[in-house]
Amino acid sequence: MTLLFSEISEQPAALARFLAAESANVERIAAAIHRAGIKYVTIAARGTSDNAATYAKYVFAAFNRLPVALATPSLYTVYQTPPRLTDSLVIGISQSGESPDIVAVVAEARRQNVPTLAITNFADSPLARAAEHVILQNAGEEKTIAATKTYTTQLGALALLSTALAQDSARRAELAAVPDAMARTLALNDAAEQAASRWAVATTMLVIGRGYNYTTAFEIALKLKELAYVTAEPFSSADFLHGPIAVVQGGYPVLCVAPRGRVFDDLLDLARQLKARGADLVMISDEPRALAFSRAPLALPASLPEWLSPLTAVVPGQLLAHHLTSAKGYDPDHPRGLTKVTRTL
Repeated sequence: MTLLFSEISEQPAALARFLAAESANVERIAAAIHRAGIKYVTIAARGTSDNAATYAKYVFAAFNRLPVALATPSLYTVYQTPPRLTDSLVIGISQSGESPDIVAVVAEARRQNVPTLAITNFADSPLARAAEHVILQNAGEEKTIAATKTYTTQLGALALLSTALAQDSARRAELAAVPDAMARTLALNDAAEQAASRWAVATTMLVIGRGYNYTTAFEIALKLKELAYVTAEPFSSADFLHGPIAVVQGGYPVLCVAPRGRVFDDLLDLARQLKARGADLVMISDEPRALAFSRAPLALPASLPEWLSPLTAVVPGQLLAHHLTSAKGYDPDHPRGLTKVTRTL
């Protein structure tokens, strides 16, 4: 068993541990944020954490009516021209908390006397020390290069903060059910291996999602790039129709993330178009109508509210990337040229 597979499998326990450890702390942080009277959120993140930030754009806007801006860290470090952050909550997301450019955004926000929050896996990290408030991921040490359990605990942290800000006990109860749903999703391991065997010689592919699972498309594509060295391009289904669909022809590999929700019909219509063009579709869904388009379907065993579906929909994508890496003869635990902590300026 690889370390990567072990850490993929740890995700239900890691999320449950996070929720147990941090719920009271997040309630306190939410109360402080309310007192500050913020009007929008600014998030600084890189890589996988940046994909978690994309999820935050949907959750905070939909449920808390807070617009979310993604910071441009080079303005703080390279150009040294940081914008005014008045009325903003500034969040830095980094599993290691080590990247100087993310720390710089949070440090500047502290200098401007606006509320700051770090979401990190390390309490003694530079990011945690820079921020006024800290949410610890409690994911445990992640030994592999590719982030899995630290990504889903970041999603969990953002979801938990959203429920606390809204004082929404119903959504908080929905979040409590996610670890069990994630555990059930791990049963897709064999199906993911079968799907990977179809694409063992693939060098390019597409990953498509929309809405809350726009972030899932980006995160799965990142895993395919960094582990299997496949040029996997992520798209919103809406953006994809504005030109990129032209690349699809017979046998082109396409992974489509389409759980039930408000964007499902849009994704189903795109799946029909892709199938008509001869695409080799693999569908991640809990809906039989979508799964029918795939020769190697990844059928989500648990249906979650759409806003939480990224926490389970990403799991079969992680498993697929793991097995595709092995099918290509590469080491999932040691992707070439990468290190666990990347310190960008």
